[in-house]
Amino acid sequence: MKSILNHSYENLISVDNLLEAWQEFLRGKRSKSDVQIFQFNLMNNILQLHEDLKNKTYKHGGYQEFKINDPKPRTIHKATVRDRLLHHAVYRILYSFYDKTFIADSFSCRNNKGTRKAINRFRKFSYIVSKNNTKTCWILKCDIRKFFANVNRQILSDMLSRSILDGKIVDLLNGIIFSFDKGLPLGNLTSQLFANVYLNELDQFVKHKLKITYYIRYADDFVIFSEDKKYLENLIFEISEFLENKLKLQMHPDKIFIKTLSSGVDFLGWVNFSVHRTMIARINKNPTVETLNSYLGFIRHGNARKIKDGFLKSGFPLLRE
Repeated sequence: MKSILNHSYENLISVDNLLEAWQEFLRGKRSKSDVQIFQFNLMNNILQLHEDLKNKTYKHGGYQEFKINDPKPRTIHKATVRDRLLHHAVYRILYSFYDKTFIADSFSCRNNKGTRKAINRFRKFSYIVSKNNTKTCWILKCDIRKFFANVNRQILSDMLSRSILDGKIVDLLNGIIFSFDKGLPLGNLTSQLFANVYLNELDQFVKHKLKITYYIRYADDFVIFSEDKKYLENLIFEISEFLENKLKLQMHPDKIFIKTLSSGVDFLGWVNFSVHRTMIARINKNPTVETLNSYLGFIRHGNARKIKDGFLKSGFPLLRE
């Protein structure tokens, strides 16, 4: 039976939900000037947002563009505080509903998931497929080309409308989705959820149509494990065709690899081998404080205290666990 969201528009835009969303939004942002300005007249601002939503006069505002290194350069589009508060209110209602529909091996932007668990899952699958490193384990690794910029917003809207019967909620979500010129903006909390809803179509295809057991996806990267290299080669066409026909997406032609585990497979920044994994730090190309901090935070997922100390002293770009 198809899952249907049982929340109403009135529940989503309620003052209580907006207040709860504000508390979640506020974490780590109290010192921001735009947040402080909004908070100065908090109740008036929340009540006005509620009235605008109730009267269907709410219009999503524009975005402020800036660049970050996370660790590679990314362009972020930041909405106004008022709009971001609404994103949190929407997310509070939709996340738990949609999260139940996702496969277990989708790890990006989900509670109790993340990069560390994805990497550990990678290791577990590699042990299973390689029969505890006694057989050759082939891994197909793919990347979707410019995923966020190429999300088809109408397809996304249609996906949401199939599980949300309240037309007022769908209209509100469309207002957020179509507030950006193309695709989904990196910066909206809702974009994280919408991305998983969109790529859940791929996950379901892989798991239920192709009947693939050893599959992991993190954001727009995914890997598939097999003892049979030819089988993985044949999958490339089937998955590419599905992405292009159903989701209007393309795999990055320069980022499709089939490699043995013993030769090392780069996944989520770690180069995984049969008995250990190393982390590639592409710091020489982008030696900023932000990049260094990002990588130093990332190596906490490995047993790497000595590495961290040596890395801090030397900046040596190859970290080994």
